Amino acid sequence: MNKNQDVKNGVIFPIGSKNDTYAKYFVGQSYLQGLVNDPTVNVGVSNVTFEPGCRNNWHIHHNGYQILLVTGGAGWYQEDGKPAQYLVPGDVVVTHDGVKHWHGATKDSWFSHIAITAGTPEWLEPVSDTEYDQLEVK
Repeated sequence: MNKNQDVKNGVIFPIGSKNDTYAKYFVGQSYLQGLVNDPTVNVGVSNVTFEPGCRNNWHIHHNGYQILLVTGGAGWYQEDGKPAQYLVPGDVVVTHDGVKHWHGATKDSWFSHIAITAGTPEWLEPVSDTEYDQLEVK
């Protein structure tokens, strides 16, 4: 059963288009909608939506940071060497410069967050099915 299917309707912000540009850095289907399209602003602000089971690869933000504002569904955030954090609407995650991490939906729920990002991402290996399948809500 897929929970939180209303997330795909873009209740707060539009879901956007299939995230084809970054698809090679995701396991599963994601959607991307830019929210601030001002070339004088040097920070990306986007609504990112994940179908159930979708997650991005491990990655690092260099010379910047990433702030995630969870707006819908249920998901995961994990920094390298730390346990995964279960995320629900209202949660806020701050990823500092140089921290290896990933984020995405739970197995059975859609997930949406606003990503506020500065710096340059370095995309790394996918989160393996073995790593991902071990995650459980406690």
